[in-house]
Amino acid sequence: MDRDEEKGHGDRSLLFIGDEDDDLGVDRDGGSPPSSDAGSSFSDRSDDGVEDDPGDRRAPNVARQQGAWPQSYRSSIDMLSAVQSPTVSTIMAASPSISKIGNSFLKAGSSFFLNKKAAAEGSLPLTRPLLPPSLSQLSQQQPASRLSTDSLPPRPPAPAPALQAPAMQQRPSAACLKSNYIELPPPASKCSSSQSIINGLNVLCGVGILTTCYGIKEAGWLSLLLLPLLGACSCYTGLLLKRCIDSSPTIETYPDIGQAAFGITGRVFVSVVLYLELYSCCVEYITLLGDSLSSVFPSAHLAFTGIYLSSHNLFAITMALAILPSVWLRNLSLLSYLSAGGVVATITIIVCLFWVGIGDGVGFHPSGTALNLARLPVALGLYGYCFSGHSVFPNIYSSMKERSQFPYVILFCFIVVTIVYSGVAATGFLMFGESTMSQFTLNMPQQFVPSKIAIWMTIVNPYTKYALTMTPVALSIEEALPKKMRNYLAGMCVRTILVLSTVVVALSFPYFALVMALLGSVFTMLVALILPCACYLSIKRSAVPLWEVALCIAIILIGTVCACIGSYTSIKQMISGS
Repeated sequence: MDRDEEKGHGDRSLLFIGDEDDDLGVDRDGGSPPSSDAGSSFSDRSDDGVEDDPGDRRAPNVARQQGAWPQSYRSSIDMLSAVQSPTVSTIMAASPSISKIGNSFLKAGSSFFLNKKAAAEGSLPLTRPLLPPSLSQLSQQQPASRLSTDSLPPRPPAPAPALQAPAMQQRPSAACLKSNYIELPPPASKCSSSQSIINGLNVLCGVGILTTCYGIKEAGWLSLLLLPLLGACSCYTGLLLKRCIDSSPTIETYPDIGQAAFGITGRVFVSVVLYLELYSCCVEYITLLGDSLSSVFPSAHLAFTGIYLSSHNLFAITMALAILPSVWLRNLSLLSYLSAGGVVATITIIVCLFWVGIGDGVGFHPSGTALNLARLPVALGLYGYCFSGHSVFPNIYSSMKERSQFPYVILFCFIVVTIVYSGVAATGFLMFGESTMSQFTLNMPQQFVPSKIAIWMTIVNPYTKYALTMTPVALSIEEALPKKMRNYLAGMCVRTILVLSTVVVALSFPYFALVMALLGSVFTMLVALILPCACYLSIKRSAVPLWEVALCIAIILIGTVCACIGSYTSIKQMISGS
């Protein structure tokens, strides 16, 4: 092991992503590198000799302010999108075209040392350190231009591999290593359309699938019409995010879009909303773990010196302690294996549900009401949570090799997810009827083998995704700490406090379905419907046709009304303890 790593000095500057993201202080359009004492982020750059048009928001000068928080967003969210797990690439190895890409992910994820062979091929350029790079790195780094998008001219030919190899073979200086303690993994240079589809499905197919049956129980069969409606609106707003990114070469992530639309205030607001959404998902994971394990061991409890912990509380605390070491990991590339396990767990749960209904004698029993308007807001929040993937879509788009295929990728993902969610919702409710619980796995008879498999996969799923979901939140807080506190010990303390706080919140509000409905009503409506339309109208302004302005305003109004009604209903039911 490298001596620097044994001392606990990770290197956030050793992040490897695609050649469209070469941000070592070099202007993406071919400008000159800044001085070494600059903030070294995308917001430092400006185009020499070009003045911003006050009426043209496509070249926002707000994106050039130094030190814009959070700088770690792109690299941390890439863990949820653009990093292919070696396990997934192994599964897809039967296809030569995909396995070739998978091999590059294997080489990138196997170690966080500099890979000389990959460097010789020019596929792993250094990119965007949180702290300024050393002068030797800047002097040897070759200028790179961003991969072309729909509104940008084609990029020039890539430099010869022989010119990039010397810059890659030199390790960063000790000064560059001194203050960095988190090692972000090196994803592959680009993702094919197939891998982007897998990334999109991985983001959209989550624990929300467990509550779709409960949505039918609450609001009736006609509430299923909300799934394709919300899916269509979310797919359209995902395309709006793409157009916002294409409007300027300085825009890459969702916070960048917020900054381009509404300045630094917009960037901070969008970032806080996204991080709160991720934090809330971690709270749901703890609740899900407690519910699932207490169904397997209902008689478990702890009574000690006047303290009594029920089965749910005991397992929630125990699993949080079991998760904690994975949150402390410095080499986050190890978490890509856990992410792949979450995908397999979701597929297994779906298969087990159909297995129990068809092969184990549970059967299907039509029941339920057509529509229950009083409970419709709860179902609206539950269904909305199923499409909460917009925080990752900009990263998926930026990581694509052929960006023109992004509309087809996102359309395919939403069609598949909508069909899967609708099928699981109808199947689960036909099996369990009015007795359907907040997670359909709790209804599955435990004497059947597929039921046991589904419950344990439900336990594995949140365990595999918790650390990846919490990492962006932790990095954003660590980034805001004073420089003298940016060390590994402080990072461990921040992450420990975050994990413990999610346990406290989960035990205070142990209502899995109602909390999910609240998240879907507030955060999903904001992130997936309201903010994309508002940012798009602000950035494009006069370039947007009248019909699209009306459509965006209508989506904003729908999202606002749904957020208000859904959150009010969910909070009211949680207070009443239903």
